[in-house]
Amino acid sequence: MGEMQPVTILMVEDEDAHATLIERNLRRCGVSNPVLRLRNGREALDYLFGRGTYANHPRPDHLLILLDLNMPEVDGYQVIREMKTHEACRVIPVIILTTTDDPREIQRCYDLGCNNFVTKPVNPVEFAKTIQNMGLFINILALPCCT
Repeated sequence: MGEMQPVTILMVEDEDAHATLIERNLRRCGVSNPVLRLRNGREALDYLFGRGTYANHPRPDHLLILLDLNMPEVDGYQVIREMKTHEACRVIPVIILTTTDDPREIQRCYDLGCNNFVTKPVNPVEFAKTIQNMGLFINILALPCCT
């Protein structure tokens, strides 16, 4: 089996309380990967594409994105739509974490290219299972470099 790739978790979440809950649950699940929190979709796109504040900031080769949908400026739909149109970002796994449970919105996210969808507030057991499954997915597959 190949060598495990270090994966940085990019959490895009505008609510401080939700960000704290998400990171706490990640740690409870035994996830020790670095977590970088960005507060809105504009920051996420700037980070992913090396623009603005992140113009000269090195980006990790392997990312997993935890993405909120309802954010100011640029929402999660716009983030996933833009990142999935660029070859270097298309391969980055995306888990949507949001308060909506509308089946049409869930399907819209899958249609745009998300890998998983979790409704907040997050049930700790379901969240742990989702994170464990994504961790297993990441550890089994060799993730392509996304730089």
